[in-house]
Amino acid sequence: MLAKTHIDALRKMLGAKGAITDPDLIAPHLNEWRGKFFGKTALMLAPANSTEAAKAIAYCNLHKIALVPQGGNTGLVGGGLPGLGMQQELLMSSKRMNSVLEVDSINYSITAEAGCTIATLQDAAADAGLLFPLSLASEGSCTVGGIVSTNAGGVHVLRYGNTRALTLGLEAVLPNGDIYDGLKKLRKDNSGYALDQLLIGAEGTLGFVSKATFKLFPAEIQKHTLWLSVNSPTDALSLLTSAREASGDRVSVFEIMPHAGLMFVLDHITGMRNPLSQTSPWYVLLEIAANRNDPALSDQTEVWLEAMLNCGLIKDGAIAMSASQAKDFWRLRESMSEAQKHVGGSIKHDISVPISALPDFITETTAALEARFNDCRVTPFGHLGDGNLHFNVMQPENTDREIFLAHWSEMNQLVHDLVVDYGGSISAEHGIGSLKKYELARTKPLAEITAMKAIKAALDPNNIMNPNVMFV
Repeated sequence: MLAKTHIDALRKMLGAKGAITDPDLIAPHLNEWRGKFFGKTALMLAPANSTEAAKAIAYCNLHKIALVPQGGNTGLVGGGLPGLGMQQELLMSSKRMNSVLEVDSINYSITAEAGCTIATLQDAAADAGLLFPLSLASEGSCTVGGIVSTNAGGVHVLRYGNTRALTLGLEAVLPNGDIYDGLKKLRKDNSGYALDQLLIGAEGTLGFVSKATFKLFPAEIQKHTLWLSVNSPTDALSLLTSAREASGDRVSVFEIMPHAGLMFVLDHITGMRNPLSQTSPWYVLLEIAANRNDPALSDQTEVWLEAMLNCGLIKDGAIAMSASQAKDFWRLRESMSEAQKHVGGSIKHDISVPISALPDFITETTAALEARFNDCRVTPFGHLGDGNLHFNVMQPENTDREIFLAHWSEMNQLVHDLVVDYGGSISAEHGIGSLKKYELARTKPLAEITAMKAIKAALDPNNIMNPNVMFV
């Protein structure tokens, strides 16, 4: 139980808006959206700026009070919820630090506070005629601090890279309360350790990210959105290579989903339909984009599509003829996670392997799962273009949900062992959190774990920053 003296001190420091004890105000910040994790805390801190955050963190460090940073609370691995372990933890929300600070159209960069949503960043860039390319289903809720802390990816990694590749500089409050000012707009800086890179993907274990500067790009003026059917992931991979060559490497999206996944969407999400007249084992959402109007690209795309149909690499295909139709194609892909919630229990894996190995990985892992877990419905989907799949496994029909979910650890081990065999990662974009920390310890080489723990101990000797995640 947090002592009243600490609550009083933090309320005096941050004010009533910055130190919240009302359970009704705290409650929305304690539940993960898919219902797997439920946190608890006596106090939520919501500093208005970096200075307030630094004062609060310095106080907590002095008194060895643990803190869990949180952005938009859209995480999936229990990484942003306090009180999941035995330790008393406070929640530190960035929700009041939510401003876009600068759009530099000459430098092609944007700077914002940690609580600014990704949709707000996208809009601010668009208002300047530019593009912030990171895009994911939760972009209306997830925040700058959250995507930095999890090294988020999304659908445009193929062309623009993940958060790590997009980040130019960071400001963060370190565990001792010092403010690390690395908020630079430089493309080149070879003046020592890249400390901001340690904070990216650290899930709040090394500090509280307070501001970030990201790269911007010329806006995508012309887009061609295609919904295609293929026989196999092998054909999809060949299609990706062909599309990149034919478009002059202007493929910005390449997503894949199996027929079973599409049927979940059609059956459970209102207003959906298959754009194609025939069913297929696999479907691809492909987007080719240019930063200027290029009539030749339109012609080339149509010629390429016809060639792919003639050679049999594509079974069928449709090009969106309007923005509305393109949006309909996207809704099919973006509804995958929501549709699965209606189907029953699912055991999820956010994995990546080298792109060239994906077809073999899908084949071998699917066979292993079906042999071990009778009638399970393997439903891998996601970012084929960058090697990241959400390798979800749905409960068999007419099976008890809880009985199926009891296999979570066993199934994780099977899938993750194959991921390691293929030279992959057990977490591509969701993070480790508390959900995968035992699997991280089991699958990551000891030398890497030892080095990571040494960095954590050096920066956070009192272990106050998100102590329940990442490490066992």
